[in-house]
Order: sequence, then C-alpha cells, then structure tokens
Amino acid sequence: MKEYNHTATICAISTPAGTGGIAVIRVAGEQAIAICERIFVARNEQKLSETKSHTVVFGQITAYSPRSNSNISDDNGCQLIDEVLVSVFRAPHSFTGDDTVEISCHGSMFIQQKILQLLVESGCRPANPGEFTQRAFINGKMDLSQAEAVADLIASQSESAHSMAMNQMRGGFSAELKELRSQLLNFTSLIELELDFSEEDAEFADREKLKSLALNIKQKINRLADSFRTGNVLKTGIPVALVGETNVGKSTLLNLLLNEEKAIVSDIHGTTRDVIEDTVNIQGITFRFIDTAGIRNTQDAIENLGIERTYRQIEKASIVLWLIDGTNVSEHIEWLTEKILKRAAGKKIILIFNKIDKLSAEELDILNSLFAAFNCERIQISAKLRLNTELLHKALLKAAELPQISEKDVIVSNIRHYEALRSAQNSISRVIAGLNDTLSADFLAQDIRETIHHLGEITGEITTDEVLGNIFKNFCIGK
Repeated sequence: MKEYNHTATICAISTPAGTGGIAVIRVAGEQAIAICERIFVARNEQKLSETKSHTVVFGQITAYSPRSNSNISDDNGCQLIDEVLVSVFRAPHSFTGDDTVEISCHGSMFIQQKILQLLVESGCRPANPGEFTQRAFINGKMDLSQAEAVADLIASQSESAHSMAMNQMRGGFSAELKELRSQLLNFTSLIELELDFSEEDAEFADREKLKSLALNIKQKINRLADSFRTGNVLKTGIPVALVGETNVGKSTLLNLLLNEEKAIVSDIHGTTRDVIEDTVNIQGITFRFIDTAGIRNTQDAIENLGIERTYRQIEKASIVLWLIDGTNVSEHIEWLTEKILKRAAGKKIILIFNKIDKLSAEELDILNSLFAAFNCERIQISAKLRLNTELLHKALLKAAELPQISEKDVIVSNIRHYEALRSAQNSISRVIAGLNDTLSADFLAQDIRETIHHLGEITGEITTDEVLGNIFKNFCIGK
C-alpha cells in the first residue's frame, strides 16, 4: 500500500457494489462534517456543524449546476441529487476515532457516484482499501488483531466463523496476549535488574520460579498455536474430496450436497475432467466439496491431467468421500484402492455405496462383506433419489472432529498470528533451555525480549508500515 496522509478526510461507499434499496457513503477525518455541510441541506435547516454526535438528520444532497436543464434545479441552479439521512459521529466516539459522517442515500449507482464526486470536489480523498479500519487502529480504537477480525467478520459464512471473529474483535484474543506479555515483562525486568548489578554478582530472580512461569507461558502459547488448525478450518471450510471411478455418481452427489446443478451429469465416462468446488454450511460448519475427475485407465491425455488433479486433491483434503456404484462394483477395485489409500493416509475416509435403490437386502449384505476389511465409516445412499443424505451429513460432522467451542474460547484463525506464535514458541523454549543450563542473564533477557516482540507483532504493539500495508490492502474499500 502506498503511503498517504492519515489526517486527510476520506470517503467511500461502504455498502456492496451494485444497485440496492439504499447505500451508505462514509466520510471520516477532521473536515468530514464541514465538507458534508457544503453539499447537504437539512430539511429543518439545521447545520451539521451544530449537530450533536450520534444524531441522524434528514435532508437533501444538492449540486451547484447553473446550466442544468433539470426540472429539479432551483432558481440558484442547485440540482437536487437525492433525499438522504445523514448520521453524525463526533471524535473520538466513532468507529475510526475521527469525526465521521455516514450518508444513507438511495441505491442508484448514479446517485452513489454523484455524491462521491461532490465529496471529492469539496475536499475529500477517496479512501484506500481498509483505510477506515486502519485509522481505527492508529487512533487506538482497536488493536491490530481486532482490526483483522473486522475483515474476518465481514467474510464469515457460517455461525462458527462468525462467533470466532466476534470473539476476536471484542478483544478475547488480545486480552490473552496482553496477559502473557505482562508476565514476560515482569520476568525480564528481574533478569535485566541483575544485569545492572552484574559486578556485584546479585541475583534478584528465583530461577525455579522463573522456570515455572516460563513453562506456564509456553503452555498457553502452545494452546493458542494448536488452535490454529481448528480456526483455519472454521474460517476457510473443511476440504472434502469426492473420489471414485467414472460414472459412480460423484457429480450427482455434489449437486445433491450443494442443492443446485453445479456439475454436469452424464452417462458418458470421463465427463468431469477438471476440479469443481463449492461450499455448503452444515450445522454451522462450512465444508468445501471438491468434485474430481473419475479415476480409471485411459489414453486420453486431457482426462489423465484431470485424474492427476484428483490425486492432488486427495492429498490436500481433510475428508475423502469414496463413492462406489453399488450395482456395479468394479473389477479394478484393488487397483483403485491402492491409488486412493496411498494418497489418503491419515485422512478421514467415508465409503459411500451409491444407487442402493436398485439393490436388494441380500445384495447390500454382499456389498458390505466385500468391504468388511476397510476400517472406515460406511454409508449407503441413492444420490439420484436423495436417500439417506442425513446419514451423510452426520458422517461428515463426525469426521470433521471439531471440538465444542464456546463464545469465550480463544481460537487462532489468522496465518500471521500463527506464525508469530510459532516464533514465540521457539524463543520461550530457548528461555526454558537457558534456565535449565544456568545460562547467563544477558542471554536469557535476549530470548525473553524476542518472545515479547513476537507477541507484540500480533496486536500491533510492534509493527511496521509494510506490515500494515500488507494487512489492510486486502480489505474492501469502505471498511
């Protein structure tokens, strides 16, 4: 992100692109109220400069256009753009901590762009991506981890992802890190005090107590770092690969799970040659279903490329749905088993017998006996007739193995936070090793300072313009 003046007054559309019932245009900065007053006329002639904070005013946005032929221009040439509601938030009691005005206008793209144009002509600068949230961070309204949670909250697609982002935005993660840093600062103050009296060979810190404290801090850091697997899954969705031979019903099953005609269904072998992916929310958990090319021996070069992609998706997935046509168990089942199990080691496999509507009870028993040696969940469905889909949902939720999460649980979902925690793990481990080896105080102090540094990187107590730029450039404009 390029450098810019954080004191400038900025503006942007804060609602999604497109035409809707209403749109919200946000203006923030020292001149926000004065600039908006130049283009807004209150119905009751109230001046925005005299309006109290957290007040909504009804009026009109007008533009001076003396040559306008519009029948909505007055005698002075002021053209009416829209009737709007203007909300005033005075510093520091606003999202950004600056004076802020939010203009709620009708959702016409022409109206939105015209109001933005008037604001820029009156002294605003178009906001950069994430600049409003960045200002909230700079003005001390939130720390960096809370600011990042704003983006996660906007992007949340499930109840679990929403709860996780809300907890982080409300400061649950920050509070835990603040406590760890506080303990470490007390820790290092005693060690560095010894350095000041090194010539007197004084020892102010009880090494056994320090080691106990360091072990406790490491345990907490480990718990936070270990939660990343769960947090990342809740945030991005659990990857589930649909695999099997051609024409066993994978595309039909995908369409069933998504409840839409996403994949082409055909009796022709090898119809699916590329990866098709989409997400579904099941009881608050997002699953990313990936339909793959059917696995078979073929001389078709393009189809073989699709099959290679199937193998890669098996390796990436957390759960593998292995679909088998119950009416026509392939003679290549041993070859197929080797191909799948070789790449699915350590993953949850759910064996699905499809087309059970065409099988008798005796045939189902024979089918189960053929795969009795497979140590994995087995279910029977008819994707075409939508039979036993609830059993598949239950199997997926069981395979996800996600712990019960309360609103107070701190879960790490950001890769930047995870990497900082891993670095903190390494440095606090060196502190513990140093205490065990009776390392000198100056080396201990250095490792403690490194741990404090890495934890501070998460909340933004230690950061750089480059880091801030990389974080906020991925935000949407208007937030």
